[in-house]
Amino acid sequence: MECIADLHIHSKYAMACSEQLTLENIDAAAREKGIRIISTGDFTHPRWISEIKNKLKDNGCGMYSLNGGSESTMFVLGSEVCTIFEDRTGKTRRIHNCILAPSIEVAEQVNSHLSKFGDLASDGRPVLNKISPSKLVEDLFNIDKNIFVFPAHLWTPWFGALGAFSGFNSIEEAYEDQSKHIYAYETGLSSDPPMNWRISKLDKYAIISGSDAHSIPKMGRESIIADMEKKDMSFVGLTGKIKRKELKLTVEFYPEEGKYHFDGHRNCNVSLSPQAAKRYGDRCPKCGRKLTIGVLHRIDDLADREEGYLPKGAVPYVHAIPLQEVIAYVTKKSQTSSYVKVTYAKLIRKFGTEFNVLMKSYPEQIAEVDRELARAIRIIREDRANVVPGYDGVFGVIDIFNEVKAKQDQGMQKRITEF
Repeated sequence: MECIADLHIHSKYAMACSEQLTLENIDAAAREKGIRIISTGDFTHPRWISEIKNKLKDNGCGMYSLNGGSESTMFVLGSEVCTIFEDRTGKTRRIHNCILAPSIEVAEQVNSHLSKFGDLASDGRPVLNKISPSKLVEDLFNIDKNIFVFPAHLWTPWFGALGAFSGFNSIEEAYEDQSKHIYAYETGLSSDPPMNWRISKLDKYAIISGSDAHSIPKMGRESIIADMEKKDMSFVGLTGKIKRKELKLTVEFYPEEGKYHFDGHRNCNVSLSPQAAKRYGDRCPKCGRKLTIGVLHRIDDLADREEGYLPKGAVPYVHAIPLQEVIAYVTKKSQTSSYVKVTYAKLIRKFGTEFNVLMKSYPEQIAEVDRELARAIRIIREDRANVVPGYDGVFGVIDIFNEVKAKQDQGMQKRITEF
């Protein structure tokens, strides 16, 4: 059975996240989207773990389902934590790490231990002080050897293990002797598999794509797909598939749409390709301050392979754009408008799930609902969508039909290339 999993989301208790991220809403959205396995997110938060205990039932396999709900959605205990520590040179470093726990009982033991390093109630994505990624992994494995840890959004400049400001050039450097317990990493919204394939040191790790959703509509915008037999539908079965790189597919955000793809300086409205940034010594040509170095630049610096390299046995991938975002683009309406919501609901009724619409349904059938939407989805499937790259915390701009008016296009190109 084909199984879609999103192993990195957040709850209503995480900073800058929607109040609509309740277990009930997550469950309902997962069924609409076609997501079979979904992270609870934020199990480290005291109030959220309390809700998890009260509202989820144990399916006896390290996965859970909503009390009184359908078992078609399986929850796994997941969370993201920020480790703040001093490296060997005395510099302060910040790394985000995703944690998957095999049971509520183990999650509670994790919380009890991590509470020594920070206030878990302060944020769904807590800050842990004076603990390195290697120490985190070591301590977690002492609690339970089935705990699964992976670097979150590997390339994000400020908090990714290999980000421009991380201080590390490999997963082995970041996690030291505990890298032996790291089996996968998350690409993040600003990179995709071909970008990561350029770095041979990453070949040993599986690629995970997770949405890092801060709201319901963003769930599943990145995900993994695996063929899961009934015997595989367990926490150990899922993590085993990942460890062995037995994934069928990863679903990827267009990396240009991520908010750290290009280099830039948001305050000066400056966005630069890596080549342009290097010509200016990685400094803003307007104010002279250091640019926020984007993912594409960082990968260029570490790459030991040319663009287009395909490792042996690489898991295939597809680019996708959330359906509500595509409808909004085609209709030129807000994603929160009633028209977009009604059209989305009509498509779900007709095709069953969002992933069916985006990846499986015949364009001719989609055209019965909206011809332009069918055209847009065909372009996305053929990987021909145009995206103006994001930079320094600013998301990229989707332009599926490549029909930006001449004046707007000139302005965007000027912003990107004039420096």
